[in-house]
Amino acid sequence: MGSQENEECLPPPPPIVPADIEPIKIEPQIVKKKLPTKVPMARRGLGSKGAKLPLLTNHFKVNVTNTDGYFFQYSVALFYEDGRPVEGKGAGRKILDRVQETYGSELNGKDLAYDGEKTLFTIGSLAQNKLEFTVVLEDVTSNRNNGNASPDGHGSPNDTDRKRLKKSHRSKTYKVEISFASKIPLQAIANALKGHETENYQEAIRVLDIILRQHAAKQGCLLVRQNFFHNDPKNFTDVGGGVLGCRGLHSSFRTTQSGLSLNIDVSTTMIVHPGPVVDFLIANQNVRDPFSLDWNKAKRTLKNLRITTSPTNQEYKITGLSEMPCKDQLFTLKKRGAVPGEDDTEEITVYDYFVNRRKISLQYSADLPCINVGKPKRPTFVPVELCSLVSLQRYTKALSTLQRSSLVEKSRQKPQERMRVLTDALKTSDYGSEPMLRNCGISITSGFTQVDGRVLQAPRLKFGNGEDFNPRNGRWNFNNKKIVQPVKIEKWAVVNFSARCDVRGLVRDLIKCGGMKGIHVEQPFDCFEENGQFRRAPPLVRVEKMFEHVQSKLPGAPKFLLCLLSERKNSDLYGPWKKKNLAEFGIVTQCIAPTRVNDQYLTNVLLKINAKLGGMNSLLGVEHSPSIPIVSKAPTLILGMDVSHGSPGQTEIPSIAAVVSSRQWPLISKYRACVRTQGAKVEMIDNLFKPVSDTEDEGIIRELLIDFYNSSGNRKPDNIIIFRDGVSESQFNQVLNIELSQIIEACKFLDEKWNPKFLVIVAQKNHHTKFFQPGSPDNVPPGTVVDNKICHPRNYDFYMCAHAGMIGTSRPTHYHVLLDEIGFSPDDLQELVHSLSYVYQRSTTAISVVAPICYAHLAASQVGQFMKFEDKSETSSSHGGSGRDINASPIPQLPKLMDSVCNSMFFV
Repeated sequence: MGSQENEECLPPPPPIVPADIEPIKIEPQIVKKKLPTKVPMARRGLGSKGAKLPLLTNHFKVNVTNTDGYFFQYSVALFYEDGRPVEGKGAGRKILDRVQETYGSELNGKDLAYDGEKTLFTIGSLAQNKLEFTVVLEDVTSNRNNGNASPDGHGSPNDTDRKRLKKSHRSKTYKVEISFASKIPLQAIANALKGHETENYQEAIRVLDIILRQHAAKQGCLLVRQNFFHNDPKNFTDVGGGVLGCRGLHSSFRTTQSGLSLNIDVSTTMIVHPGPVVDFLIANQNVRDPFSLDWNKAKRTLKNLRITTSPTNQEYKITGLSEMPCKDQLFTLKKRGAVPGEDDTEEITVYDYFVNRRKISLQYSADLPCINVGKPKRPTFVPVELCSLVSLQRYTKALSTLQRSSLVEKSRQKPQERMRVLTDALKTSDYGSEPMLRNCGISITSGFTQVDGRVLQAPRLKFGNGEDFNPRNGRWNFNNKKIVQPVKIEKWAVVNFSARCDVRGLVRDLIKCGGMKGIHVEQPFDCFEENGQFRRAPPLVRVEKMFEHVQSKLPGAPKFLLCLLSERKNSDLYGPWKKKNLAEFGIVTQCIAPTRVNDQYLTNVLLKINAKLGGMNSLLGVEHSPSIPIVSKAPTLILGMDVSHGSPGQTEIPSIAAVVSSRQWPLISKYRACVRTQGAKVEMIDNLFKPVSDTEDEGIIRELLIDFYNSSGNRKPDNIIIFRDGVSESQFNQVLNIELSQIIEACKFLDEKWNPKFLVIVAQKNHHTKFFQPGSPDNVPPGTVVDNKICHPRNYDFYMCAHAGMIGTSRPTHYHVLLDEIGFSPDDLQELVHSLSYVYQRSTTAISVVAPICYAHLAASQVGQFMKFEDKSETSSSHGGSGRDINASPIPQLPKLMDSVCNSMFFV
């Protein structure tokens, strides 16, 4: 728009401007230069330390011969005959299959790779940029007739309904619009393999993955991203509560140093037990009969699940339940043979309609709600005993502790069994027959890829009395050993919430065991038993009453409380008790549920108590000397960052971000934590830097930097090493450009002239790469590292298995180095990561991921318990139900921990 036009658009000036008014000049704003976007760094080289070990991995080499062609991407829009868009998943694949059957010649005989929603791909272009088709289909699986029909005449069948039923079992007409969106060169894959990534490469790999998904869909599989589950009962295992573990296959293409590979692994998901709805609900709620069911809970559990109804075997989606029981729930039925002009409808109960009109006997549905498979305004009711759940439907609610342990136990496989299953799976998936892969010139070799592993030597550990020890097979113990820095356990008491055990004997054994490990445990002040009248009270009341009891008897605040609980896991008292101690009184506390108390158990409890009270159980030799490359030479802060989310069904529970930081440099074994809430399911940590004025920052990082400075002889860190857990490759740029930028801002806010150097590493456990020792039944030894052949063709990543896998197949941690301004060599960096798996104060084993990440995870889950009990009253919706929008209401904040405990390792 020209300047003249601009002036014409302005409002006229005010008629009189007083003489004493001076117009305000608008200062030209200084535009901050936008920093270039950071991207993950390129690999600097390969490590060489450690004993060589040849390994096999579940990557299968892929040969690509056609790199000249293009994938053409098209947008797909589906409509009903009257122009309304088709909503809901499930119909798309059937409609597109019919398009391909009916209009093969208009599609140039091309195969389509369809993602099931709004996109399809072809190799080479279709005849035109925009194509429109009309297809007729029998009723598509579930009731996708938008509530205009009544299932098999249940509900209120009207004339149009009857006509539709006659017309080839309710056939339907759909309009399909296919329009060109973009094209992706196959050459992009070849370029990526050489380390030259273009924007198209991710897209091209995505197309190949979509072809795999479609291949599985045609075999009738349940698809969960790149995981495919066949409807085969021998793959199902009952984990209780109406839930089955379903074993399937993960299958995805990866670009690696040695070319394109297909990564295949065993994968498990949870599905609802197929069969009668009532049987599922009885198992799910653990009740004796349908009359004891909580139907509000049942409504949330059943929403959006698919059922078939007998006797017609028609399939529908559950939309809700009836307000009234079956015998009282009325609906309007059209009378047969009514005289025109007269009222041709009648009110009838669902029970009466089924039993008397349709002559279907009902044993127990009369007093139970009906299942609604219609729309909220046009309900269609079916008695519950005529409904059966369809197979292969995901169960998305959180599992109980028992279900989880049962699932883990039943889905684990030894290395050799897993290799056999994967070899068979590759054969049965028959990718060689997939025409679209053939047309891309893609063939998959059947042998596991060979890689060169190296086994790093375990770091020496330092114990009490100057004793050194070399862990064997990633393990050690405290038999005949003393703790390196014991604390004195004094001014303490025992609190017993109705745990059945010999408390006096437990205290006596704890004192004795402590003496053997070098920890002086004084006699407790007292043991406080819970008053029997409160045992049935709500958890908050029980904790409150216990604290009143303790306060009335103790001469002053205790330094430590040992709390005995009756349930080992998921005790309702745990959250309120921890919150009371840490946030209101600043008391260190240890909860135990003593069942089998022996020396090993007591040693583990003492290790936790010692670490919480500020002691150290063992030290690395290189930490004691101190001689860790780079880290020991200049003040170095180590951060571990993690975000934990509610279970998939919980859309309204805030996510919890935890950052732990090392303290007392040059140590790398001592940490403290800072935990905050943020928006539900938000993965990036948003409270790292939080300026509230020109001089005040209430963010996480400032708190941790000040603690490092105070605990490390008033030194600022020259180097900051960040370990970030739980982010996928697609979020790496956000970690660098959002989280790291906030951390740098927090540093600058403290001191404008201070420029620490950063190392940013992401740790991933949620991947599908496994390693096997050829010809050996054992897992790979602890300390195994792999940085060749199957790693990224350009980026700096490596796999490490620091722990000894005792059961199942070890899962290595995949470390991605996104940034290294400090300048570690590959060997030094891998040694540091390996060493950080040996400083976990809770156990006497090397752990599978660096300790700072484990601690962040523990801190998030423990402080998250503070909120859990407050949120119990809220109903959590399942199956992606509409929970309240977390962004619309303020996110509940966590209480601040007391100063006396906030710098402690309260989370171990």
